[in-house]
Amino acid sequence: MIRENQEKHAASLPTPRGIRRACGKELYRTLKRLKHYVPEEKVQEAVELYYKRVVGHLEWIAQNHSNRKRLADWWDEAVCGEIAKLWGVDRDRLSRAFRDAFGG
Repeated sequence: MIRENQEKHAASLPTPRGIRRACGKELYRTLKRLKHYVPEEKVQEAVELYYKRVVGHLEWIAQNHSNRKRLADWWDEAVCGEIAKLWGVDRDRLSRAFRDAFGG
């Protein structure tokens, strides 16, 4: 009985579609705070890059889903540098914009 109750209330992993949409929304909010134009092709390329990184670390991300600061720290280490290079913006500026948009 207790085991059934724990399984019922355990958080399930998000779907690939949900992950892709969340990545897109987070980068869209980040771009708004950057106030820097990025062509749509580069935005989509960044979304794909971010999506692949999230899928690669999905279990850890799901375990830390409520700790925004820790997730933002992971984003800085795993994703920020490549997206900054792709978009042609300063890494620190992108990191601050992401943290502002993400809440970490």
